[in-house]
Amino acid sequence: MTDAASAPQFIPVSAFDLVVFGAAGDLSLRKLIPSLFHRWRDGQIPAESKIVGVSRSEMSDEAFRTLALESFHKFRPGETVDDSEWSAFASQLFYVELDAVSADADWSGLAAHLSGRQDKQRVFYLALAPGLYGAVSANIDRAGLKTPGSRIVLEKPIGKDLASARDINDAVGSVFEEEAIFRIDHYLGKETVQNLTVLRFMNSLFEPVWNANAIDHVEITVAESIGAGNRADYYDTSGALRDMVQNHMLQLLCLVAMEPPFDLEPDTVRDEKIKVLRALRPITEQNVRNVTVRGQYGEGAVSGEPAPGYADELGRASETETFVAIKASIDNWRWKGAPFYLRTGKRMRARYSEIIIQFKDIAHSLVKTGKGGLPPTRMVIRLQPDESVKLLLVTKDPGPGGMRLRYVPLNLAYAEHFEARYPDAYERLLMAVVRGDLGLFMRRDEVEAAWRWVDGILAAWKADETPAYSYPAGSDGPAQSAMLLDRDGREWYDGQ
Repeated sequence: MTDAASAPQFIPVSAFDLVVFGAAGDLSLRKLIPSLFHRWRDGQIPAESKIVGVSRSEMSDEAFRTLALESFHKFRPGETVDDSEWSAFASQLFYVELDAVSADADWSGLAAHLSGRQDKQRVFYLALAPGLYGAVSANIDRAGLKTPGSRIVLEKPIGKDLASARDINDAVGSVFEEEAIFRIDHYLGKETVQNLTVLRFMNSLFEPVWNANAIDHVEITVAESIGAGNRADYYDTSGALRDMVQNHMLQLLCLVAMEPPFDLEPDTVRDEKIKVLRALRPITEQNVRNVTVRGQYGEGAVSGEPAPGYADELGRASETETFVAIKASIDNWRWKGAPFYLRTGKRMRARYSEIIIQFKDIAHSLVKTGKGGLPPTRMVIRLQPDESVKLLLVTKDPGPGGMRLRYVPLNLAYAEHFEARYPDAYERLLMAVVRGDLGLFMRRDEVEAAWRWVDGILAAWKADETPAYSYPAGSDGPAQSAMLLDRDGREWYDGQ
């Protein structure tokens, strides 16, 4: 067997100190600490490492460890945890009460944990509201805790528009060099997202046809079955365009659409992604209703259970969109005439994320197939749940009865083909930060280019007074979303 086909091995990282600001919050307890436990259990985190949680709540180390374990059981109910394993991992967990935003706060407790450990890789993870990033970065520096090799992790969204994104980038950048800033988008850590690059550029079958000559269009859907819930007040200041399109969906679009990079060095790949963002055709007041749809969920049912409308959860009427569909055009040689249809929303019929590469119809059918004709060749890249890559092809149905055709998938289902558990997105990204691998993170110019395009849509919606069409919870969004494709003689792929 070659090295490429050998069994995966977890390679330990160097010892590190990870300081998590906002450690008592949902992101930390739901994602970060469970991810760190898994990496520890697989032997990637050395015993000399420290994980220090920071929050304004009063709590002892032991209380924090108990909270972390209770949260693990709550958010991962089907997973068993060996008591001895958890105890060993928890011995590396510590807690410091600190108001990290206040310039007058006493940082001595955190400093004591990090004292004499300048030889360890130091990482600051800001699981906080983006508006706090600048103040916390300045206070880290003021407290003398930034070492020459320190790194800082910023959660999305970086701002709420281009101006605020620049302010945040300037504030954090005044303390940390660009090479030390890791802007995290967990979609970039997903196995199938990373596999996009290998699929495209390491298989001679695909790259020659990966363009508008052979591809009719691309669909990217990120659907959520949950509503805004107790995040409704926050969500109402954001909406689907800011919350999902500006980061997750545009990153996926870039990976599908970018030109072949010279190599897989971080800046080489990111240079190609920024070219795609800059080639996106602006959406203006003149065409916004023809290429975008805004929606907001009303009452309905999801998986047979009654679901309230967004206004009911918020407690008042609102024009914020919980759904958006966009016909995006990339003005370059490769994609001229092949649109990218983006769709995302809350309270949809199911939770799933998918990329559909739909190839053009064949020029001439050798078999009479009736009114519908032959279905097109499609590549279906499922990001969640049940990560997989399918190539849907027309083939002959075996057996007698003439030339009967069937539409069948060539299926690479990760759970079936790779028996070992592989790290989830946050596990992979956390280890990438410690290693200093910037390739899975967004560069400043990427973030700002994405905001520049999204700001144009927001301005066009405001000038046009584009309405948010109602759709029932548990559906695929408003009818206008289907009409967006119907005008082009196309329809959303609804699964096979």
